[in-house]
Amino acid sequence: MTAKTSKKSKGEYLVRDIGLADFGRKEIEIAEYEMPGLMATREKYRAAKPLAGIRIMGCLHMTIQTAVLIETLAELGADLRWCSCNIFSTQDHAAAAIAKRGIPIFAYKGESIQEYWEFVMKAMIWPDGKGPDQIVDDGGDATGLVHMGVKGELDPAFLKTAPKSADEKAIFGILKDIRKKDRKFWQKIAAGIRGVSEETTTGIHRLNHLAKAGELLFPAINVNDSVTKSKFDNVYGCRHSLPDGIKRAMDVLLSGKQVVVCGYGDVGKGCAEAMKNERARVIVTEVDPICALQACMAGFQVARVEDALKTADVYVTCTGNCRVITAKHMAGMKDQAIVCNIGHFDDEIDVAGLKAVKGIKVTEIKGHECPVHKYTFPDGHSIYLLAEGRLVNLGCATGHPNFVMSCSFSNQVLAQIEIASKKLEKQVYLIPKKLDEEVARLHLAKCGAKLSKLTQEQADYIGVKVSGPFKPEGYRY
Repeated sequence: MTAKTSKKSKGEYLVRDIGLADFGRKEIEIAEYEMPGLMATREKYRAAKPLAGIRIMGCLHMTIQTAVLIETLAELGADLRWCSCNIFSTQDHAAAAIAKRGIPIFAYKGESIQEYWEFVMKAMIWPDGKGPDQIVDDGGDATGLVHMGVKGELDPAFLKTAPKSADEKAIFGILKDIRKKDRKFWQKIAAGIRGVSEETTTGIHRLNHLAKAGELLFPAINVNDSVTKSKFDNVYGCRHSLPDGIKRAMDVLLSGKQVVVCGYGDVGKGCAEAMKNERARVIVTEVDPICALQACMAGFQVARVEDALKTADVYVTCTGNCRVITAKHMAGMKDQAIVCNIGHFDDEIDVAGLKAVKGIKVTEIKGHECPVHKYTFPDGHSIYLLAEGRLVNLGCATGHPNFVMSCSFSNQVLAQIEIASKKLEKQVYLIPKKLDEEVARLHLAKCGAKLSKLTQEQADYIGVKVSGPFKPEGYRY
């Protein structure tokens, strides 16, 4: 069954199979029970409807957990349109359930890159031709499209530059087509956007770069660096979903294998711990001496990718950078090595360089449901690339578990309310510590936890309120 023959469109949705909606609804109901913070946030604000009539465009992995986020925003009054932020991350039954509810959704697992950007556009524009008031973004694609659109209108020469990737080729094509019809289309879209809430490290890097250059077109709230996102989604979520993705893809025993984890930030910490828990022999690579020392203190060997090429069985990239594993690296790996990414969406592994190797042979082992490809080099050795170098936990499995995503998405809802209720400047904001603590508090009962309480004397002694916040803004958990 191919995407072209099996995807179905009717009215304001485009999904693989609307017949999967009932299955999706059952899984959404299970997820709601495991997402206490998000459900509590829904109940707290349901009556007030703080998002009433506000147009919110979402560009975030269309999973079961995201479906609960979407329905929470809808319950708070938002007028929604949604697409995924990764060609492999959509769970088709989740998309079908949202479509059946009547919320415009444009996503299915296994989109082409051209289709992906067309779906971003469909989610961006309402039937009256206007754009969103607010954006929920994951990786900065929706935000980036608006900024590239405005740049192309102010400087037409920008659209004449040679595309550096398949994504840029698709984007430039869309922007050129729009420019033929309306030379101020994106400037009008940007002017109507009150703000964006951004989910990921990569997206925040992009926003901070725009802000520093004075080019940020609208306010942004940094959801990624709220503690209940970065220390929960990035650490505990990856600790759960990385081994899940590798095992579903390859059915491989990780115990005894040598695994190279590239990067020891929050994501890397979760990944290294996950592999250690599998009783793998873990090597960490790092450029940051502080993170490298942390890895040493956690009992991991710190080395370079080049040092492990002849011995490592599995490579996991999670740095948020580009070309961390190059085609040259893969050419030097041992036979049957497994290569995957759980960091930046598709730049950490040089897949384009790998495909360009003269004489390389590519064999598809598994299709879009769990993408696995075998690359055989001219010398006869092979490596396995999972999810085409995109996020292995979403491409080959179902991503982070419900409970962890409840923390992340509670922050997203609060950020959207903040954008709707305040006139913010064109800068990048952090979620206040008080709200961060409240998100954590909403999840404690599910864990059977009971908080101790400060006396007034104790609160005065450390200079905080009895009710918190309990740590200064710069505290590093």
